[in-house]
Amino acid sequence: MKKTLVFLFLIAATTLTFAQTVQQKTGWVNFQSIMQQYPLAIKAQSDLDVYVSKKTRELDSMKVALQNDYANYQKQAATMTPEAKKTMEQDITAKSQALEQYQQKIFAQPNGKVYMKNEELFTPIKEKIFAAIEAIAKEEGMKYVLDRSTEAIVIYADTEFDITYKVLDRLNRKK
Repeated sequence: MKKTLVFLFLIAATTLTFAQTVQQKTGWVNFQSIMQQYPLAIKAQSDLDVYVSKKTRELDSMKVALQNDYANYQKQAATMTPEAKKTMEQDITAKSQALEQYQQKIFAQPNGKVYMKNEELFTPIKEKIFAAIEAIAKEEGMKYVLDRSTEAIVIYADTEFDITYKVLDRLNRKK
């Protein structure tokens, strides 16, 4: 009986020790919150917004020109010669195709200019943020850091393990 009790005690102690070594500390950040508060990300978003606005104005200008050409065509079509009508139709078709190609070139993903500009502006910022997250996670002894921005990924997170503001503080100190 004594041997069985000692054996059970040893198994329990071993199991507890193993469970303690397997336990891993996990933290979380709100990546979206960091992006909204980090000055470099705010500036990059502003620069991207200006770029998109410029490209949108160019696209709108092309649309207005096409609409004007089509309206002129409709007004003049009854009095035009068949050759002039055909030439104007071809011109409108070419402008319409050019408009569509321009829209694809600028706004298509993943090769559109807006997408590329977004990558150009935000990739270095995201790298800095990830480096800060990694450094803090290592200092805190965390094995995992989850993103709380998307509710579907993390259903519950204790604020004790939120390192969002530590990351922002570290990023802002490294200016």
